[in-house]
Amino acid sequence: MGDFHSSFLFGLLVFLIICSAFFSSSETGMLSLNRYRLRHLVREGHKGARRASALLDRPDRLLGTILVGNNIVNILAASIATVLAVELWGDAGIAIATVLLTIVILIFGEITPKTLAALRPEQVAYPASHLLLLLMRLFYPLVWLTGAISNGLLRLFGVDPAQARQDSLSTEELRSVVRESGPGLPADRQSMLLGILDLEKVTVNDIMIPRNEVVGIDLEQDLELIIAQLRTTTHTRLPVYRHDFNQVEGVIHMRRIARLLTHSQLTCEALRSACVEPYFVPENTPLSTQLINFQKHKRRMGMVVDEYGEVIGLVTLEDILEEIVGEFTTQPSQRAADVHPQEDGSYVIDGSANIREVNRELDWHLPCDGPRTINGLVTEALENIPDSSVCLKIGPYRLEILEPAENRVKHVRAWRADSPPDEASAEH
Repeated sequence: MGDFHSSFLFGLLVFLIICSAFFSSSETGMLSLNRYRLRHLVREGHKGARRASALLDRPDRLLGTILVGNNIVNILAASIATVLAVELWGDAGIAIATVLLTIVILIFGEITPKTLAALRPEQVAYPASHLLLLLMRLFYPLVWLTGAISNGLLRLFGVDPAQARQDSLSTEELRSVVRESGPGLPADRQSMLLGILDLEKVTVNDIMIPRNEVVGIDLEQDLELIIAQLRTTTHTRLPVYRHDFNQVEGVIHMRRIARLLTHSQLTCEALRSACVEPYFVPENTPLSTQLINFQKHKRRMGMVVDEYGEVIGLVTLEDILEEIVGEFTTQPSQRAADVHPQEDGSYVIDGSANIREVNRELDWHLPCDGPRTINGLVTEALENIPDSSVCLKIGPYRLEILEPAENRVKHVRAWRADSPPDEASAEH
């Protein structure tokens, strides 16, 4: 009879340790679930996700159920272990039972199951939700009483237990989620998502075609020159102006005058009447806003103006889309052509090159929150326009001025400080 009694108590002790492991793993598993993936699975109709979501809607009751069950189990296990130890070793068994049970509970009832649940929360939480829902109903009176007492204590410390937890993500947090999405999100789509998020930080001024590079039709020119320019242009839309780009009269779409060009019936009046009214864009407009404005106004091109109303450049819908998807035209990028690799590992860069395009082309991080071009970056760093070859340091980069001019820097030779160019090749 005594052996049966001891065996029964030992079996019950093992069962209670398993129960302790269940409560520990289910607590960690439920709280470790990815909330955004959980919501997605709920929308997909996943039954385990629905049960887990229902439990997490009331975290106070969920934790109360788990803690009540875990404490009952651990207290019973401690009592049974003490009885067994006293039967085996007498009064000394109390100390032995305390040490042994503490080690067993820590290893098999806490650390191991919680580690497993943290590594695989879905495999633990979804099956456990069946039993947790049943125990929540079974322990409801006790959970309600303990929850009411703990909520009252929280209110004394100024914490509202009924306040919903904020699971919304900021832009920077969402950017981190995209970057850490892993192999489940292809690199090109990850880049596109990051490009969309970056539209808020980039303004029209950052991507516009500078005024001196804009190709347009000057109505003051001879008609023969205008027709020759229209027949050879590679652009679909061209701004039309009189003498000065600040006097923009409209934008012409080549499709609207193709028939006139074919039959040699184009006149300045016909060209002017085929133009649509120019659309002006403030230079500091964020790209996210401008993309919506292009859609709202049904436009694909805008004249960028500064605070004085002067036209300083041109921006197109394609320019904004390329910030998201990258270059998608078959023509080589003009900005990429501004960067010329050298045999010694350095690069010769045009002074008019856009810093953001250089960074993108070379995977560099030259500062682009101030000047937009390499010329502007150099003149700002030197605080004057150099009249001779000068080498300067900007962060980990070295820039050597090759062709200074009266009013700007034409070319610079650039390299990273941690990968200096070959000195023999660099001699000049």
